Amino acid sequence: MIKHMPQRYLVYCCFTLLALFNGAAHLQAQGNAAARYEVDAKRIGVNPTDKDALPRSREFIRLDSTYYVGWLYEGIYKFDRSADYLGYKNAIVPLKKAMTLLEKDYHNTFSNLYSDIQFFAQNINRYQDMFMLTNALKECYDNLEMPDSVMTLLNNIDKYHFRKDYFGIYYHRAWTYHRNRFFTSNKFSFLKNSVEENEKMAFRWCYNGLAFVEQNKPQNDAWFGPGQGDADKLAIYHYLALLHCYNKNYDSSEYYYHQLALRGSISWSNYGGMQSEIGNFANAIEFFKRDQDKSYERMLREPYYYLPELYVYAGRPKESIKMTKDIIAANGSTPGFGWYNIAMARGYLYDGQLDSSAYCLDKAANFKEIHIGTTLTQSQYDFTINLLRVQLLDKRISVIKFLHKNWWYNPKCLYDIANYKLQKVMAEYVVVNELAYNPERTRIVYDLFCAEATSSFDESWYLMKDFSPNYFLKLYDNYLQNDKRPNIQRYFSLFSARFKWEAGKQREARADFENLASNTLLDTANEKLFIGRLYESLALANTGSANATAYRNYSNSLFDVYPQLVPFSGVRMQLHLTTTGLEDASTGSVISDLKDCNIDWNGQGTAPVVQVSFKKKGDKYEAVINVRSSIGKPLVTNERIIFKKTDGVAEEIALRIFGKSGALEFEG
Repeated sequence: MIKHMPQRYLVYCCFTLLALFNGAAHLQAQGNAAARYEVDAKRIGVNPTDKDALPRSREFIRLDSTYYVGWLYEGIYKFDRSADYLGYKNAIVPLKKAMTLLEKDYHNTFSNLYSDIQFFAQNINRYQDMFMLTNALKECYDNLEMPDSVMTLLNNIDKYHFRKDYFGIYYHRAWTYHRNRFFTSNKFSFLKNSVEENEKMAFRWCYNGLAFVEQNKPQNDAWFGPGQGDADKLAIYHYLALLHCYNKNYDSSEYYYHQLALRGSISWSNYGGMQSEIGNFANAIEFFKRDQDKSYERMLREPYYYLPELYVYAGRPKESIKMTKDIIAANGSTPGFGWYNIAMARGYLYDGQLDSSAYCLDKAANFKEIHIGTTLTQSQYDFTINLLRVQLLDKRISVIKFLHKNWWYNPKCLYDIANYKLQKVMAEYVVVNELAYNPERTRIVYDLFCAEATSSFDESWYLMKDFSPNYFLKLYDNYLQNDKRPNIQRYFSLFSARFKWEAGKQREARADFENLASNTLLDTANEKLFIGRLYESLALANTGSANATAYRNYSNSLFDVYPQLVPFSGVRMQLHLTTTGLEDASTGSVISDLKDCNIDWNGQGTAPVVQVSFKKKGDKYEAVINVRSSIGKPLVTNERIIFKKTDGVAEEIALRIFGKSGALEFEG
């Protein structure tokens, strides 16, 4: 999840230091004293982030290239304006140069900084410069996936034994272990050799940090005032909340989030992630929305990734698409652009707009994303794109069978299906290999819901359903026995039943599906995807003339709750079709092609009603679609398609009957 707390803590540190000590710079007699005096005088009134900072940095370097200030101004200026890999890489060079020169001249000063409060006050400006450099370098290393350099930097600061942890040494170490938990010492030397061991180290640094606060409390209270340690503890609580959530200690996570909320220091986005993980989806949406309008410059805004996913769960893919379109329009191709395109691809996928979904996935795959201030990583980024491709290809196969009831002896359909199947096998091979080398696959994929995950429970099914149903059946039966999340148990039950069906235990599976439908309490507003998958499973489990009524009822229920799922489900709907308006060769051709889709158009009684009206506008035609569900609820209202050529129009109308959106003018 996103790393909010350090940014707030950084602001707290800066303002605390400035409020406590506003002394003049204490110039030591090193190097060119006159030049350094001039540099210190000229830097007053010009911040390193100002537009004039870069020319000033060059002037300072010309005056004395051995003095750290010129390099500091160049490095901070470049860091502040960086938003991509090259920018952060270029900022590191002057930042490291500045840090080296600062430590060379002021090593003894920093070693004795906390020996006396007057000495601290005299050297506060150098301390602030070190703080500024350390923070910028750490962020550059983090953003360039250089955790070993982060740890070296933190260890270097720790050698001065500062008695108050303004630099966040303890929680930054915890964050670095947690963010890189799936690597081992073969990749980065500071790491342990398993996810579990790395998580233990993250916890250890948090608890060491709390002990450090208590150990130095008497002197720090005397210097900085009573209660000064509260903010230090809150910074660590932020990480303990994340760590306990990831490790499924939900009571402990809730405790730390409560403490943060009481003091106005909570990340609502992270808390929303925890609520989603335990199946409180309405709460998750509420808390993500609280952070939705907060501006985190040049970094992923996680509500705009996770809220669209929750909207897909709630059967609102159009809202998901709109939200991601809006953030992309507002932010452009800054960090987060790739993640937002993945979220948009998911929205299009569940709205039935497969071509648009493929386009967004390609944009995300071709974008060099920088994962700033978040535990989300490049491996998760690539995995999510490839997993959505698997689902996309599966749906491309399904939609051919939906649009052509005689697909099994149509040469073009057979060729396209074979082509997509080959592509799907290749995509699955890529994903399975990524998963095989991922030591936290159980936590991120098989657990179905995890605040650190970037894919949904439904996407996990598309990966697992083609592999070893008996293995996954045992896995989800084990989850039913041991997982402590009551609201997620129904998802494990659904997966267990579906794997029973795949394993040939169809009678048991049908009984499990029916039990879920009869005895499960749901958030019907926010779990429509679960409900849709359950009705889909029940419909498919009741095929055959002996179960015709049950099949029709469950099909209608699926259509009512999540119509966009139907064309890709294998469920053959009964609909009652009426066509009105203009009748000529073109409209007749469209109607004829529409009746060739794999739909029973002769539905009677409780069958949903479809009305398609045609009229001519100049040299073009307009079709207007209206659909009412089996209980008379409007599902599609005045959906318009304008077309000139009839090729593909019937297929597009068929998909829009099931809730798909698309362009007003259809070009084929």
